[in-house]
Amino acid sequence: MGDGKQKTRPKRIFINDVDRYSSKHIAEFLSTSSVDEETSEAGDTASSRGEPAFQIVGTVSPSRKDDQDHVLLEQYLSPTRDELLERLLECDVVVYNISESATKQLIEEATWAITALNAEMKNFKSRKIFILVSSVMTWTMTKRQDPEEADVVFTEEEFRRRRPHPNFRNHNILEKLVLKLGRGKNTKLTGYVVACGLQYGKGENLFHYFFKVSWLMQVPKVPLFGPGTNHIPMIHVNDLAGVIQNIVELKPKSKYILAVDDSKNTLEDIVKMISDTLSSGELDRVPEQDAIAMKAFNPEQLDYLNINLRLDAFIIKDSFSLHWTSEAGMVENMRSIVEEYKDTRQLLPIRISLVGPPAVGKTTIAEKLCSHYKIHHIKIKELIEEKITQLKEIVNEADPEIVSEEDATAAENQLEQFNQSIEMNAGRLADHLVFDILKEKLTSNPCRNHGFVLNGFLKSYKQAKQIFSDEDAKSQELMYKRPVCNKKITPEHVFALNATDDFLTTRAQGLPQSVAENKRYTQEEFVPRLRRYRQLDTVEETLLDYFDELEIHPEYIEVTAADSEYTDVMKKITEMVGIPKNYGLSPEEQEEEDRKRDEERKQKLAEDAAEKKRRNEAALAEMAAQYEELQKNLSEVQRQESELLEAHSLPLRNYLMKYVMPSLTEAMLECSEIKPEDPVDFLAEYLLHNNQQQQQ
Repeated sequence: MGDGKQKTRPKRIFINDVDRYSSKHIAEFLSTSSVDEETSEAGDTASSRGEPAFQIVGTVSPSRKDDQDHVLLEQYLSPTRDELLERLLECDVVVYNISESATKQLIEEATWAITALNAEMKNFKSRKIFILVSSVMTWTMTKRQDPEEADVVFTEEEFRRRRPHPNFRNHNILEKLVLKLGRGKNTKLTGYVVACGLQYGKGENLFHYFFKVSWLMQVPKVPLFGPGTNHIPMIHVNDLAGVIQNIVELKPKSKYILAVDDSKNTLEDIVKMISDTLSSGELDRVPEQDAIAMKAFNPEQLDYLNINLRLDAFIIKDSFSLHWTSEAGMVENMRSIVEEYKDTRQLLPIRISLVGPPAVGKTTIAEKLCSHYKIHHIKIKELIEEKITQLKEIVNEADPEIVSEEDATAAENQLEQFNQSIEMNAGRLADHLVFDILKEKLTSNPCRNHGFVLNGFLKSYKQAKQIFSDEDAKSQELMYKRPVCNKKITPEHVFALNATDDFLTTRAQGLPQSVAENKRYTQEEFVPRLRRYRQLDTVEETLLDYFDELEIHPEYIEVTAADSEYTDVMKKITEMVGIPKNYGLSPEEQEEEDRKRDEERKQKLAEDAAEKKRRNEAALAEMAAQYEELQKNLSEVQRQESELLEAHSLPLRNYLMKYVMPSLTEAMLECSEIKPEDPVDFLAEYLLHNNQQQQQ
């Protein structure tokens, strides 16, 4: 090699259960790591600086096999032990992570892996490293050397004195087994134990409940289970991965390594800071057992949260070259941890502004969008009323523990300012005060966490600039000669709704009188409002020009009478905005939702069947009535025909009785006496002869 250093293949590292939180992020970190030439051993550089230093392989669950394609060079789905041993022997480093779980199956597998590798050591072609990622839960019962000393801090030097939590005895046994590796002079298998603190970061795992409750803000206070005074040793999951990387590269002499950050925070400190950053900042102290009843944590997770230890990790500080993500701990780095959490879980706020003429349907569309995306509907009138009500509550609060005297005085002064402004502006609040209220709302945690739909308030370029300008970026604005906005409150999507004046006027006139008065859509108010809106579209710098300058290009959508339910409008907007970026339903909520949907479907089917039966019965009854009516009509027709026939047959009968029957009767009597051979011929001759005589 030109640089004088031997360039060898990247180290192959095995990690178990890569689809689990901890192992997943360790694998992601190592797969993108490069060897630091200053800290790596001479002649052992896997790749030149900046190139990936490790090839990651590992086991994954069958249901999650596609999730780690971008991280793993190879992934193994439920291998047999013979197959797994073959894969382990191909690796330079074997990492077994038992820090997240105390399951018997995982402990047994890790024990088997150590034993099997140790048995095959004589066949190794090169040295191998076995790293057991364990937990500080194996320290929880460690006794103080001085019982009267309250705040004891333990270090790695005292690891032989550690005593485990009762549920983590198997972890402790496994740690001791790993520490026995590599004691011989010619050993080719070296073992390390990394006792890591409770892990956080990258979307959260153990602390996810507190983040989710705070982010959703569905309860006014974030639950704190138990007293919360216990100290929790912690480490960011990326920093834990950095510790493992340093072990692989440096091969330290110490085989037992504590992996904790510098924080000495209590559970209350942690939950309070999460609430401060994402929610109201208030805590609701509830009994510890409620955590299980509320399905917030299971018993094993509560064991972790109840740990009470103070630990100092000297080895990773003094001997390792760690590029810390969160050396000072979660509390000190909460802002960046929260941003990391939202980014990892794609919990991104959706900020929308709807503009358009009166009666175009902004409020209805805004409500539909808020329901679809689970974001907040900002209506200026309601916002002002809410603020005034809030100030009155602060002023009238008698308990000094809830509201300080300074806060009460400030609220009273602000309320007086509002009242004076309303009196001076004919019942309307001055624009600058409205802007202050709106900015306060837009920067509140609910809007920052979830997003909002700003419904039709903005009217002009000047208003938008006053609200969304970034006061700290005035120099940039002068440099680039264009507006510089506060990206945390400026809408990402602007939709300009429009319709013809005739359509808007007709719609306003079709509203009930009470609704029209409430919305100021009466004839006297609507036409001037529409005219003012159209005039604002003709000024030199319009509202939409402001967003164009920010490169937030408005989307123009035409509203028509054919789309009375705004189906087409909603389809266009949701296609442009994308999918919701909010929490979906939890498995329990999804199950309940499915149950309700199934019940509704069954009820709908039952109602449809009942309606069909009712319609059939009604049809049959109608058919029976029609048949009865038909029969009645038929009988009447038959009666009338009979009467008609009888009336028509009366003259003929009279004729026969007068002229035919006497002669015929006489002929038949004569025929009866004579008894001719041919009675019919006799009757004919008799009647003919008799007729001739009568004519003569």
